[in-house]
Amino acid sequence: MEHKRVVITGMGALTPIGNNLQDYWNALLAGTSGAAPITRFDASKFKTQFACELKGFDISQYMDRKEVRKHDLYSQYGMVASDEAVADSGILEYSKLDKDRVGVIWASGIGGLISLFYEVCDYAKGDGTPRFSPFFIPKMIADIAAGYISIKNGFHGPNFATVSACASSANALADAYMYVKAGKADAFVCGGSEAAVTPAGVGGFNSMHALSVRNDDPKTASRPFDKDRDGFVLGEGAGGLILEELEHAKARGAKIYAEVIGCGLTGDAYHMTAPQPEGLHVARAMRLALEDSHSKPEEVDYINTHGTSTPAGDVPEVLGIKQFLGEHVYDINISSTKSCTGHLLGAAGAIEAIATAMAVKNGIVPPTINHFTDDPDLDDRINYTFWKPQQRDIRVALSNTFGFGGHNVSIAFRKYEE
Repeated sequence: MEHKRVVITGMGALTPIGNNLQDYWNALLAGTSGAAPITRFDASKFKTQFACELKGFDISQYMDRKEVRKHDLYSQYGMVASDEAVADSGILEYSKLDKDRVGVIWASGIGGLISLFYEVCDYAKGDGTPRFSPFFIPKMIADIAAGYISIKNGFHGPNFATVSACASSANALADAYMYVKAGKADAFVCGGSEAAVTPAGVGGFNSMHALSVRNDDPKTASRPFDKDRDGFVLGEGAGGLILEELEHAKARGAKIYAEVIGCGLTGDAYHMTAPQPEGLHVARAMRLALEDSHSKPEEVDYINTHGTSTPAGDVPEVLGIKQFLGEHVYDINISSTKSCTGHLLGAAGAIEAIATAMAVKNGIVPPTINHFTDDPDLDDRINYTFWKPQQRDIRVALSNTFGFGGHNVSIAFRKYEE
């Protein structure tokens, strides 16, 4: 069977450091931190009192008040980012567009956590009489954003959500890539959104000792690859991409950011939340992503790492990268954009894939900020792109995303050439 080529023709971003694609990218290159004290609820009694919240986001600019009531924040974020991606691609302007062959795969690791939390709180405060909103279930379920995106655009192709914790939106991209590559669709809106900055979200991750507690200095709390990292910083937002079959994109004169050339998916089968300590299946995911594209490890120039800033997570990923690349690891750049955005959980894979595609297109590696002390458990000969972006011609890049449960996803990108 002939495999189709898959390209990125549109992107949209709603992040703690920028509410659209260009602002997000500019803020990454500027090394901007999105971390600040939590404003959404009173966090004064929580171990962690800060997060990477959206800044200056007003949903009334995108939908009316009546419509807002129907949607959880995660769905609102998803519709805003997907709208930008669709508009950026110009795909709806194509007169020969067959909407039966355009699908939506939209992820969320948790779904409507805010809606679930406050509906249950309201019930618990009452006398036991059930007074739940008729929108409660649709607001809460993790697939509803995908449904709304398809309804709004009239896309009748495959439509579903992927859920694999923090790897969720990377899985959405992988699935979309495989559908288009196999010729089962012309294009997909794919990505993910998350809105977990809630008492339940912060409290739950605090109880796991997963979050940084650097309340005295939130802006430097996300410290991937730093000796003194003490956990991730919770983020929120969304990222959307249009993955499209190359000839379909060329027929309508679409701009192309980068080509998606492979994906690798593996399972650690090791622990509920901890990664496999030697990074064995992280290495295998990257290897599979390149084998899918018939590329060689020595062609890789950049890896956007999962890089959460957790004591347990960063070392296995670096070990996996070293196993995968061998001596070539010293010739490439790696970086963690979570140092700027925090960890968007189920949306992380999407916004980091966007950062990777922009790096490939523009020939600039976004930095890892907040590095102060080398970790003796990490190889200091590797170029972690600390503090400042670095210009380089990026032929092939990988974006890594991992999730609780041992879910590993690596997506491979190549600079687009005819």
